[in-house]
Formats: sequence, C-alpha cells, structure tokens
Amino acid sequence: MQQDSHSNRPFSDHTKPEHWFRQGAAASWPICLGYFPVGLAFGALAQQAGLPVWAVGLMSILVFAGSAQFIALAMLTTGAGIVSIILTTMVVNLRHALMSSSLAVYLQGVNRWFLALFAYGITDESFAVNISRFRNEDWGRWQALAVNHLSNCAWVAATLCGSLIGQFIPQGTLGMDYAMTGMFISLVGSQLQNRISILTGLLAGLISIAWYLLIPGDSYIIGASVGGATMGYFIKRRTRNRI
Repeated sequence: MQQDSHSNRPFSDHTKPEHWFRQGAAASWPICLGYFPVGLAFGALAQQAGLPVWAVGLMSILVFAGSAQFIALAMLTTGAGIVSIILTTMVVNLRHALMSSSLAVYLQGVNRWFLALFAYGITDESFAVNISRFRNEDWGRWQALAVNHLSNCAWVAATLCGSLIGQFIPQGTLGMDYAMTGMFISLVGSQLQNRISILTGLLAGLISIAWYLLIPGDSYIIGASVGGATMGYFIKRRTRNRI
C-alpha cells in the first residue's frame, strides 16, 4: 500500500484521485452555483467600466476575492489611485490570514508548494466548507484543494462570461448602474447580525464621511476600514470583559 510522503499515512480509497476529486466536486458545487450570478454581474460591470475581457480574467485569477474585486472596480471607476486600491484590497483581504491559520492545523507536515497552492484558493465560502468537513468528517487535503480550485474555476469562468455578455447590455439598462451599489448593500447587510456589528458598521460609515469631508483624496476608504475594524474589536473586547 502506498503512503503519503508528507504525513506518513497510507492512502485510503478516498485519497485516490478519482475519489478525492469526486468528493471535492460534491462539496464545492453549491459554491460554484452561488459564484456564477455574482461573477456574471462583476464581469458585466467591469466591461461597462472599460476593462477588457483579458483584464477581467487576469484580475479574477490574480485576486480571486469577490468583495475585493468589487471594491477595486468601484475605486477604479471613481479615479482612485493605484496605491489606495492596493492598500484597500489588502485590508479587506486580511481576514484570509485568519482563515489560513485555522486551516493550517489540519495541514501540518505538508510541503510549502502545496500550501501555497492551497492558500491561493481560500475564500470565505471554501473556508466554511473545508473547516466544517475537517472537523466533522474524514476529510483530507486533496479534497479540500479540489473545493478551492473548482470554486476558483467557476469564479473565473463566470466573470469572463459576464464580461463577454456585458458588451451587449446597453449602459444603465436592467439596473446595471445600480448593481454595484446593491451588491455592497447586500454584503454589508449580511454582516449585520448583532448589536456590535451594527454599531461597528455605523462607526465605519461615520468615519468614512468625516474622513471624506476633512481629508483630501480617496484615503477615506482605508481610514474607514481600519478605523471601523479597530473600534469594533475594542467594543467587542470590552463587552466580553463585562460578561
């Protein structure tokens, strides 16, 4: 019987390629299904914002983070500087470091090349699926890798299709001019699950408005993100200490 060179465990049936790929596909199809309409919307908006198809595809491949891509696109359309866009998307994606740390517990002894490939494919959705299955099922690194990269393929394909379709949609029709605003409202609304998150959102909004009015440039997005997250952290910490 063959052995896994990284963990010194024998390969069981579910670690054979045909098994782990099938299991990964079964776990990832809801993610892929959810990515497609969002990816279509992003691709269409990016096309109407002036990005060519190849740039949309390259952005999805290199960034692979829906919220960050929508934010970057919004900043591009308002003429924000490159440094501001890079810093903002970096702050937004800092949560990936926490998700990677949680998954690292289940990937001990795996070589760095695999870890780099695995880390590239981590998103909120794939993290949720993999962490749950690592905890509750006989789940391995290859199944988890399949979840990450099948989801990745679905996202890239959806954004490319949206970019191709977007050129046939007249500007402003079908609510496309409101699609990005609606997307951000949905993203924010889904996070407002308790008093602390609502208060944090309100504080971030106030910081953003004050920063925009008082400080020239487009750094208000970074300021609101960092300031809101910091204040939310201290509010949550103080609330826990009182309990």
